[in-house]
Amino acid sequence: MKITASPSNETDIKADVIILPLVEDLRPEEYADLDKRIGGLITKVIAAKEFAGKQNQFTLLHVQNLKSERLLLAGLGKRAELTPELLRRAGGGAFSYVNKLGVHNVAISVRSLYHSPRNARNKGAERFQRILYFMEGGLLGNYRFEKYRKVSNGAGLKSITVLDNTPAQSFKRLNTVISAVYLARDLVNTPSNDLTPVDMSNQARAASGNKVKVTVLDEKKIKRESMGAYLSVAQGSVNPPRFIVMEYRGGKGDPLVLIGKAVTFDSGGISIKPADGMEKMKYDMAGGAAVIAVMKAVSEMALPLNIIGIVPAAENLPGGAAFKPGDVVTAINNKTIEIISTDAEGRLTLADAIGYARKYCKPSAIIDIATLTGACSIALGNAAIAMMGNSSGLMDELRSAAEETYERVWQMPLYDEYKEYLKSDVADMKNAGGRVGSLVAAGYFLKEFAGETPWVHLDIAGTAWHDKESGYIPKGSSGIGVRLIIDFLERRATGLSRGK
Repeated sequence: MKITASPSNETDIKADVIILPLVEDLRPEEYADLDKRIGGLITKVIAAKEFAGKQNQFTLLHVQNLKSERLLLAGLGKRAELTPELLRRAGGGAFSYVNKLGVHNVAISVRSLYHSPRNARNKGAERFQRILYFMEGGLLGNYRFEKYRKVSNGAGLKSITVLDNTPAQSFKRLNTVISAVYLARDLVNTPSNDLTPVDMSNQARAASGNKVKVTVLDEKKIKRESMGAYLSVAQGSVNPPRFIVMEYRGGKGDPLVLIGKAVTFDSGGISIKPADGMEKMKYDMAGGAAVIAVMKAVSEMALPLNIIGIVPAAENLPGGAAFKPGDVVTAINNKTIEIISTDAEGRLTLADAIGYARKYCKPSAIIDIATLTGACSIALGNAAIAMMGNSSGLMDELRSAAEETYERVWQMPLYDEYKEYLKSDVADMKNAGGRVGSLVAAGYFLKEFAGETPWVHLDIAGTAWHDKESGYIPKGSSGIGVRLIIDFLERRATGLSRGK
C-alpha cells in the first residue's frame, strides 16, 4: 500500500474519492471553502438530515468544480466520545464503503480530526495519532485473501493520500504493523496442504530479512533434544515437524522469548474432532503466524531489544503411528506426561518449546500465544484473549498494550488447586483434566514448564478466527496478537531508552 502526505487541500487533489471524516456535533464551517466550491452540498445534506455525523454513517456526494469527482462524508460519532478504537472503526467503515465502489486511490481530509476529543486517555491523542488510528482501522479492514481465486474481485485500495504536511516517513510504522498483520492473516488463511510445517519454516525464513537468524530443527534434531512431548504430536502425519527458532539481536541483556503454537492442521488425532467445521482447523497455527509476523516487524523497526521467536510446527493427524490416549511421553525437562486426549496437543508442543527456551535461551521472560482451548471461546467468545501467567508485572505490561490496540486481554486465575486436575496415576502429570476448568487447567499445565521464569500465556482460540466480518476484522483470520505484541515490545524499548 502506498501512503503519502500532501499539503494540497481538498479542492486541488485528484483522487477517486476524498474521505471527509465528520463528527456528530458538526461544524460545517470547517469546510466552508470546500462547501462553497461544490455549491453548498455539504450544508444541504446536513440540513436535509441525510447526514448527521453518526458513527459509521456515510453519504456519497458527486461533485463538480473539484479535481476529484466524489466526496464521502464519514461519520465519527460525538466529538466528546471519540476514542482510538472508535476512530479505527470509523476508518474501517469508510474504507469498506469505498472498496465497494471499486476505487483504488483515495485521499483523506484531516480537518475534523485536528480538533481534540475529550476522551484522550491514551497518550496517542495528538492530532497526528488520530489520523493514524483512522487509517489503521481502514487498512486492517482493507485486507483481502484472494490467493486461490482465478478471477480477483478487483477491489482493494492501491494508494492513500493524507491531506496534511506530515512527512511521508511518519507512516512507516503504520505500514510495518499492517504488513505484519497481513502476513499473519495470509499464513492462517492458507490451507494446510499448502502450509505444512516445512512450508511454515520456509515462510519464517522468507519473512526474516538479514537481521533475524533462523534455525530450523528437523525431526532427528528434535528427537536428539529429547522433545518427546512435541514430537509425539507429529507422529501420525507424513508431514514432518519443524522446530523454528528466530533470533533478533538488537539490544543488550537476556532475550525476551515469544513462542507461538503452530499446529498447521489439527484433526484432534485419535481423539478426533467432529467433522462439522473441521476445515477451520488450519487456523491452529495462528499463534505461530503471529510470532513470525512480529519478528518480521521487529526487524524492520530495529527495536533495541533482544528477542527470540520459537515456533514448534507440527501436524496432528490420526495415522497408524499416531500417539494414543494412555501413552506416556517425556518432555525436554524429563517430566513424563500421560496422554489423556490427543486433542490436547498444543500444550505438548508449547511445553517443549518453553523447556527449550529455558535450557538454551536464558530468557528474561517468556510469552506464549496459542489457539489452545475450545473452552476459551466458550468463556470469552470473540471479544477477548484469555491471559494467564506467573508474573503480574508482565501481565500489566500486556494489559496496557491491549488497551491501546484494543486486542483485549482478560486475566484468568492459576490457583494451585488446578494442579490436582492434572494429577496422573502413572506419570508426573497428564495433558488434560476433563471439561471442568479446562481453560485454566491448560494454562496450569504450561505453568509447570515455565518454572520461575517470568511467563505469560495468551489463549487466542476465540479471537484468532471470525466466522463473519466484524468492523475492521475480516471473515477468517483476524491476525490477533500481532499489534498487541508489537505495541508491548515498543513500550519495552521506550522504557529501555528512558533508562527504566
